[in-house]
Amino acid sequence: MKLLVVGASYRTAPVATLERLAVAPNDLARTLDRLVAQPYVSEAVLVSTCNRVEVYAAVSGFHGGLGDICAVLAEQAGCQPAALANHLYVHFDSAAVGHVFRVAAGLDSMVIGEAQILGQLRDAYHWASGADTAGRLLHELMQQALRVGKRAHSETGIDRAGQSVVTAALGLAADHLGGELAGRPALVVGAGAMGSLGVATLSRLGAGPLTVTNRSDDRAVRLAEAYGAGARPMAELTDTLSTVDIVVAATAATEPVLTRAVVADAVAGRDQDRGPLVLLDLAVPRDVGPGVTELPGVEVIDIDRMAALLADGPAATDAAAVERIVAAEVESFLTWLRGADVAPTVAALRGRAGDVVGTELRRLAQRRPDLTDDQRAEVARTVHRVVQRLLHQPTVRVRQLAAEPGGDQYAALLRELFDLEVPQTSPVDNVPDITPTTGSER
Repeated sequence: MKLLVVGASYRTAPVATLERLAVAPNDLARTLDRLVAQPYVSEAVLVSTCNRVEVYAAVSGFHGGLGDICAVLAEQAGCQPAALANHLYVHFDSAAVGHVFRVAAGLDSMVIGEAQILGQLRDAYHWASGADTAGRLLHELMQQALRVGKRAHSETGIDRAGQSVVTAALGLAADHLGGELAGRPALVVGAGAMGSLGVATLSRLGAGPLTVTNRSDDRAVRLAEAYGAGARPMAELTDTLSTVDIVVAATAATEPVLTRAVVADAVAGRDQDRGPLVLLDLAVPRDVGPGVTELPGVEVIDIDRMAALLADGPAATDAAAVERIVAAEVESFLTWLRGADVAPTVAALRGRAGDVVGTELRRLAQRRPDLTDDQRAEVARTVHRVVQRLLHQPTVRVRQLAAEPGGDQYAALLRELFDLEVPQTSPVDNVPDITPTTGSER
């Protein structure tokens, strides 16, 4: 079984493509089931956030697995696989492990070092575990990825540069508001994980008064009360917009919440001397509708614009140290993987030897019925010891060789020489819970 990563991110695809690829939480289980129903895909984990959609899969063949995953992603996006080709990246085996570990460490994020991705990976892993689409290989990969991410943040200073996407977006917003957010009235649209982070960050920066609105009034009220903010119903969105300078929009809505008509009416009721109304659209699909960027007195910063503005920003000073951690962890995982691949073959070889010994002992019992029970037992012990000693050194050596690059050929050679049938490994039972240090964006 081989590892395959197929995905699209803010680096390779515009927001419009990510919007079509994005999988809503209530569709995750169904999409995971579709993935593992494909002929070449046996395990799958799906990560869908505001700036990436990735499938981590265990596949029986590279080309077949790639075709299967692309077909499911194309169906999700409502297009032909060829239309996605220029926006997808593919990583296989060791490169796949390296990519997943870099993602977990925050090295592949729009804001280098941000820790939210750990929560996103944890959620994706738990979804796959709940849907029973993560087997032995992906259980191990995801647990190690979460551990690598936590290690990167605890052993280096990457957190110092690793802002959250919300922090980075608000930094860009401040550039349009005189460089200062303190005392600026702000609105957060959405009361999920990203909305909660928005309220917390705005509060820490001294923005206020703060207001929260959400489709569910109860969630908006609970979030607002936790930070001493106010809550208003979504039906009053236009009026609320006219009273604020900053909006963080992060809902899970499938259609724009801040439409051109709503924003235009709000801008018409604002005092223009206060400066622009800055809309931070951190949602995928987008919360800010078409045409809003054309309105006078409105600045829209979405994922596409953030990627462009942050592309030349300073990288975390400890990124090189994190890269070294990731490289060492990748080699360690690959060593485990090569050893795990040969283990079923070694077990099958010992099982074959046990079967041969058992057959020969039964034949001996038929041919020499005069042997006593003690004599038969002694013969059996002797034959078993001989077989175990003969197999010991070869099986130890093949495990050592399998741990080296290209070691999978030794297991294949054993299977060929002894005509061994090695069953597929089953998923790991009783997988321990992994709780990283942060929540998710969406």
